[in-house]
Amino acid sequence: MGGISFPLLADFNPKGEVAKAYDLYLDGAGINDRATVIIDADGIVRHASSVGPGGKRDITELAALCEQVDQTYSADLKSFDPAPGLEPDTVLYVRSNCMFSTNAVAALHNLRIDSIPVRNVSEDNEAMNDLVAVAGTGQAPCLVIGGAPHHESAEIITYLAGRVTEFS
Repeated sequence: MGGISFPLLADFNPKGEVAKAYDLYLDGAGINDRATVIIDADGIVRHASSVGPGGKRDITELAALCEQVDQTYSADLKSFDPAPGLEPDTVLYVRSNCMFSTNAVAALHNLRIDSIPVRNVSEDNEAMNDLVAVAGTGQAPCLVIGGAPHHESAEIITYLAGRVTEFS
C-alpha cells in the first residue's frame, strides 16, 4: 500500500460503539461482524460486504475492488491546492531505501500534495549539502519548514495531514 499516512479507525473503547453505529456489532457474541466497507476519496460508500465473524476475506478480490473504485470514481476527486496551509519554502529531504523516507513520500501522495519539493540525498550531492547546511546533519527524512528541520517521520506525516485538512 506504500505506507498509510492517514488515521485508521479502531473500535476498542468503548467496545463496539462504532460497529453498533453501523449495525455491525453482534450483541449475542459480543464481537464485531467481519465487514469490509470501501469508501471513495469523496467519502461515499462504494462497497460493503460481510463474511461473518469466522469468514475469510479474499485480499486479491478486495484489492481489485479498490482499484475499480479508484478508476471509476477518480474523475470525481476534488483537486485542491494545499499551499495555503503549508509554508512556501517547505522541502522534504529523503534517502533511498529508507522506510521512514518512503512513509513520508507516501504521505505526500496520499494527501495529494505536489507543492513540496522532494530531494533525495542519496542520489543528489547538492541536496545532501543543502540538508547538512540547514539541519546540521544528513539525517533523512527531514521536512524543512521555514528553515527549521523536522526529522521524525511520524511528526512529518502529522504536520502534513494537519496543515492540509485545516485548509481544505
